[in-house]
Amino acid sequence: MKPMPVRGNVLLWISLAAVAWLATSPAKAPARPADEAPSGPTKLLRFADISKDRVVFAYAGDLWIASREGGAARRLTSHVGDELYPKFSPDGKWIAFTGEYDGNPDVYVISAEGGEPKRLTFHPSNDIVLVWTPDGKSILFRSDRFSAPPGRFTKLFLVSPQGGTPKPLPVPRGDLTSFSPDGTRIAYIETSQEFRTWKRYRGGWSLPIAIYDLQKNSYEELPKTAGMDMFPMWHGNTIYFISDRDGVMNLYSYDLGSKQTKKLTDYKEFDIKWPSLGPDAIVYENGGLLYEYNLAGGKSRNLPIVVRAEDIEARAEFKNVAQNIGSFAISPSAARAVMEARGNIFTVPAEHGSIRTLTTEHSSIHELNPAWSPDGKSIACLSDKTGEYEVYTRPQMGGDETRITTDGGIYRYGPVWSPDSKKLVYWDKLHKLWYVGVEEKKPVLVDEAGYGDITDGSWSPDSLWLAYSKPHRRGSNDVFLYSLGTKKITKVSSGFYNDTTPVFDLGGKYLYFISTRFFYPSLGQLDQRYNYYTTDGIFAVTLKADEASPFKPESDEEKAADEKKDEKKDEKKPADAKSGEQKQDEKKEEKKEEPVKPIQIDLDGIGTRITSVPIHPGILESLGVRKDKLFYIATPQEARQFGTNDRSPKNVLHVFDLAKREDKVLLEGIDSYYLDKEGKKVLYKAGNDYGIVEAAPGKAKVGEGKLNLSEMQVRVDPREEWRQVFREAWRIERDFYWDPDMTGHDWKKLGARYEALLPWVAHRSDLNYLIGEMISELSTSHTYVGGGDQPERPHVNVGMLGADFEPDGGYFRITKIYPGENWNDATRSPLTEPGLKVKAGDYLIAVNGQEARSDHDVYSYFQQLAGKLVTLKINSKSTPEGAWEITVKPANSEAGVRYLDWIDANRRKVEEATGGRIAYMHVPDTSISGIIAFDKQFTAQLDKDGIIVDERDNSGGQIPDF
Repeated sequence: MKPMPVRGNVLLWISLAAVAWLATSPAKAPARPADEAPSGPTKLLRFADISKDRVVFAYAGDLWIASREGGAARRLTSHVGDELYPKFSPDGKWIAFTGEYDGNPDVYVISAEGGEPKRLTFHPSNDIVLVWTPDGKSILFRSDRFSAPPGRFTKLFLVSPQGGTPKPLPVPRGDLTSFSPDGTRIAYIETSQEFRTWKRYRGGWSLPIAIYDLQKNSYEELPKTAGMDMFPMWHGNTIYFISDRDGVMNLYSYDLGSKQTKKLTDYKEFDIKWPSLGPDAIVYENGGLLYEYNLAGGKSRNLPIVVRAEDIEARAEFKNVAQNIGSFAISPSAARAVMEARGNIFTVPAEHGSIRTLTTEHSSIHELNPAWSPDGKSIACLSDKTGEYEVYTRPQMGGDETRITTDGGIYRYGPVWSPDSKKLVYWDKLHKLWYVGVEEKKPVLVDEAGYGDITDGSWSPDSLWLAYSKPHRRGSNDVFLYSLGTKKITKVSSGFYNDTTPVFDLGGKYLYFISTRFFYPSLGQLDQRYNYYTTDGIFAVTLKADEASPFKPESDEEKAADEKKDEKKDEKKPADAKSGEQKQDEKKEEKKEEPVKPIQIDLDGIGTRITSVPIHPGILESLGVRKDKLFYIATPQEARQFGTNDRSPKNVLHVFDLAKREDKVLLEGIDSYYLDKEGKKVLYKAGNDYGIVEAAPGKAKVGEGKLNLSEMQVRVDPREEWRQVFREAWRIERDFYWDPDMTGHDWKKLGARYEALLPWVAHRSDLNYLIGEMISELSTSHTYVGGGDQPERPHVNVGMLGADFEPDGGYFRITKIYPGENWNDATRSPLTEPGLKVKAGDYLIAVNGQEARSDHDVYSYFQQLAGKLVTLKINSKSTPEGAWEITVKPANSEAGVRYLDWIDANRRKVEEATGGRIAYMHVPDTSISGIIAFDKQFTAQLDKDGIIVDERDNSGGQIPDF
């Protein structure tokens, strides 16, 4: 189960440091096997609650129960989805929890002795159990079901253990909550941050614990420091909570009589996590272990609980990894493709044969960026086998690898083979470009950028020069040449444009590159703002000073009669006139490749010898050069359009014939491509499909030549892979974090601290939790963790009508129908479609023939009905007699119509308060949704004297320059 997404778009993966599917090592691997946990209490028992004699907790996504004295735990649940946040009823007989039995986080209740869980809520939003009411008659949960803006905060609801319609508490928003002993008041936090990977946060989300009187409708706040105060727990006349006001989350108490705050624990390393109040103690997690704090004695003790589980998610098994393909390339003759998937290197036949796995350690190391040598003998890649990325080569048929570099210590990119198959170029996160000889194994520093990574490197046909682009201060790139002989660097670009992707032609006469040199502004539809979509072209540099432009002017001229005679004589020499012996000799000569001659580059004035390739400007990338051909990708403008659901690949692969000076489309609807050595075949990627086709216009089509990836399988050992992922996450943070000094933290020590808990990881969510705790020690925003293997969960959708309901007379009265914008699926309001006989005040009597009785949750009648035609019985009174039928198509969500209604209500308030003079808009974020909302609402209200721009609950994005 994902943490509550109440922060909306906080999972904007802005920081590469959050990409946690990779790995290497802050410390040596433990000596014991990866699947062997040390003896003693089981760690990573989470979300615990405590009764008078037992403890319930979540482990590997399931619920377990044990004695407070410790010992072996007993499993309560075993569903493939997550069961989390368990809470004992006051009498200890029942446990409420959040489960995913139907794919959505809903409230369930189960006997403390075990049995079948009962589902209590059915809304498609996230319903997270918080606590029981003191009388045991209701369960309190938080949900973002009615929040506007959507997903930005939660409200509090009560539901009976027998089910029915949840009732909201009268607070506008609420999160972590505890009832007073008599149930008349709550101690709560409006918005909590317990899942955020950002320790010692001191910003605006740090809110005070408040007391709300449910009878008097009064509100007061507890004293607040700069630290984060969370998890209020009300016992007697004291409110307990955790706070990081001293740097680490510890337990505190606040006496309501004396108004004094007291620190109760003094942990120095690990935070207290998820404390929960029982009748006489508080249970919490610290350093992976469970503790109970005795309220009377004021002491903590460890609960030595042992879990003996199957750990199904940790079991090694064969997995198809075709959906995890990262980088790929093609063999020189296009007989095979080479691919990296889930850290393993494979070669895949174009048509006949079997997939060959080259990586021998399938889970404990990460290999990536495979490249096939031009002579077809070897495959190079990066591997973190040593704990850092190094360059390796191995025979293309498999076998022992050869380590080429030994100086790894930073994230690397590449490698790229030289044409003679003797050298490799690569680059790293320190903005350095290197090459290394596969025999010498001594890296040579080519260049170092001062303002960003060098992200390309291209070899000359004689393997004696390198061309690359290097970023400069204004964010654009310049093209440079490097001579391996003289070790000198020459700048080719003028420094005025953005020049990238330099590639030599095979004859050694020209250097081609992509450059942003065309400026054709396009006028927007809404205002006079301009943008540029056709900026890029391909340009050629003549390497010799006296070399003519490849696109010099052409002129058709009449030839003299004697020249024509000579041409005819040559034509009359038939091929079959040659002797068989001559033919054999010619064939032998054809098979022999002539040695490549060193190319000549006249460096003086090279930057002035630039000419453009006669193609239409566009958004261009991925330039490739083969004999008499240029290949490149053009991205159409609509591919950069946001706000639509169409995410199919739209890139277009072009081929430009240098001899004919013709540009033609080779493939449409791809993501990327890779050419074979001669440029006769192309390997393309289009979504999840990969194929090898002829590189000739009219003979290639996406969908043809598809590679069979069904046998791309490896045996994955999750525990080994989890260790690798953890270590690479540690390394990525080390290499990509903005501060090389890690804001003063001992990063190696922190890595070792959390790696010590790896033996108890039994589920991918446990691993993500550990990585999140580790990176959160940096106290930095936008460092998130996600992804990885999660068990397949069945999902039952819920159809939504865009309406509010309340129980009335045994059925449900429609109290409000939300207006929508029905031309947009995200804001469609099903009950407002033209011709439907239904209005607010009518009653819902039946759904598809099933009576909609009000002793059930109204949403339970709409399971698996989203997007389907549904027959509703409607009446103006609470009875089946006289009801009529309408047919509707429920939506997947009604968050959009609720959000529109909230904006409209605010706009009406502003209009009324200002006599219609002032406009109002709400901007939900500073990303795509925010841009759309701003332009939509701004252009619609240009006739106003002023405008209020409401950014409350904005979920972030980019700098809001719009």
